[in-house]
Amino acid sequence: MEKRKYVIGVDYGTDSCRVLIVDGFDGQEIASAVSFYPRWKQGLYCDARSQRYRQHPLDYLETLEDAVRKAVASVPGDQSWEISALAFDTTGSTPVLTDREGVPLSLTPAFAEEPDAMFVLWKDHTAIREAEQINAMAKAGATDYTCYSGGIYSAEWVWAKVLHILKTNPKVARNAYAWIEHCDWMGALLTGRLQPELVLRGRCAAGHKGLWHSSWGGWPPASFFDALLPGAGRYVERMASDTHTAEEIVGGLCPEWADRLGLPEGIPVAVGAIDAHMGAVGAGIRPGVLTRIMGTSTCDIAVCPVEEIGDRPIRGICGQVNGSVLPVFVGLEAGQSAFGDVYAWFCDLLMWPIRELSLGNEELVSVIISRLSEQAGTIHPEESSLMALDWLNGRRTPDANQLLQGAITGLTLGTSAPMIFRALIEATAFGSRAIVDRFIREGVNIQSILAVGGVAVKSPVVMQILSDVLGMPIRVVKNGQTCALGAAMCAAVAAGIHSSVEQAQDAMGIKEYVDYVPNEEYRSLYDRQYARYLDLGHFVEHTLNK
Repeated sequence: MEKRKYVIGVDYGTDSCRVLIVDGFDGQEIASAVSFYPRWKQGLYCDARSQRYRQHPLDYLETLEDAVRKAVASVPGDQSWEISALAFDTTGSTPVLTDREGVPLSLTPAFAEEPDAMFVLWKDHTAIREAEQINAMAKAGATDYTCYSGGIYSAEWVWAKVLHILKTNPKVARNAYAWIEHCDWMGALLTGRLQPELVLRGRCAAGHKGLWHSSWGGWPPASFFDALLPGAGRYVERMASDTHTAEEIVGGLCPEWADRLGLPEGIPVAVGAIDAHMGAVGAGIRPGVLTRIMGTSTCDIAVCPVEEIGDRPIRGICGQVNGSVLPVFVGLEAGQSAFGDVYAWFCDLLMWPIRELSLGNEELVSVIISRLSEQAGTIHPEESSLMALDWLNGRRTPDANQLLQGAITGLTLGTSAPMIFRALIEATAFGSRAIVDRFIREGVNIQSILAVGGVAVKSPVVMQILSDVLGMPIRVVKNGQTCALGAAMCAAVAAGIHSSVEQAQDAMGIKEYVDYVPNEEYRSLYDRQYARYLDLGHFVEHTLNK
């Protein structure tokens, strides 16, 4: 009997590593496992007040071993199956500085406890000044290297983060030879291709976060970075100028990691990509559909034919890159720096006296948020004068600005906690509408929304308000492993089970959804409130933020 071919998708999220084993032919889930980062769980190496968020590479390595072995051990039935390939997605931009062998500096004894030698997480905003310098330099030159990154380079992206560490930590700078994104490091590590000059860089992270674009031959020239920081140009010279799409093969699983993971040596390991992009693949993205990955933040992914926009830059988004999502389309990315985090912040605010007085436990958070959502859903949009901004962690898009802050106006003595909570939900929905409106104004076809992630699945009140504010239908993917499934689809192509990512989507795609349709009664009301949101945002950005 011919063995069944299973593939593995590994999804590195903000809090955990999730491993999904599926049938490579039809996408049926066979087994899964989750492993939580032990050091991150303790809050190590992070400082929220300075917006520093770092992660030790050992968190990634230990949880990978744990989750893969648990998933493989839980595969049911007989042994007439084999793992044929694996692929990764990670948060991004999440870079780390390495030595000349490609080893992250924090895995060497001298830097084992140095946060600047660890992975710099997507939500880290310590590099705001460096992002401003990159933008100024790009605008002053003959070529604007930010034009396909929405015209504004973000502090959340790799070059700003690398330059910040090189400028502020001389010891790390002296020992750093190269940098690598988390999604690229996994493939390099598992195939033994760690040497920086040999690393296969993913098109996804390089194009959306690293200023890579084919029109200027790949990366900006070394001289551009040397002008920002003398000597920084050498990091460009140590990277290959080409990039690779997520269904391509990095190499075969090396003996060391085959043994550590309990997997067959030599199976294909696919090129890594950013989690939201793989989530869009797993959800079944197509032109005309905006895929929203909705969790602590949001990442909005669209694809369109090359001929639809050509080389015309789309202003104010997180990049447009040929092949970054589906190989034959231009991938477009936007998003909000805080979404679920906005709701979590408000719950933490309410929990403060409970925690301080030791009157309860952390389980109360989920109870509070559930009750708040229930009550917020009963409030008519016209019952409250409240208006809020969703910029509690800055603004990712449109037009990135990590210095911006949130706001709430219209408070009275009659304002209740559910009213505030609903205003915060509406604020995140208005922020979403600003993104959709920008895409449409820039000529990108958006007709409906495909939503995935924890907020989308668990929060029907949020999704209904979002549908009402956007005036668009929303289809929520019920599968909680969409990012891992997208990675598994790429693994199936790498294994030769399917000939293209689109074919893998058709064969392995999700079949269970929940649909939301806009309430036409609220259309004109939310149009007026959205105008108020824009007015408040303009005031905060241009008056209070001076």
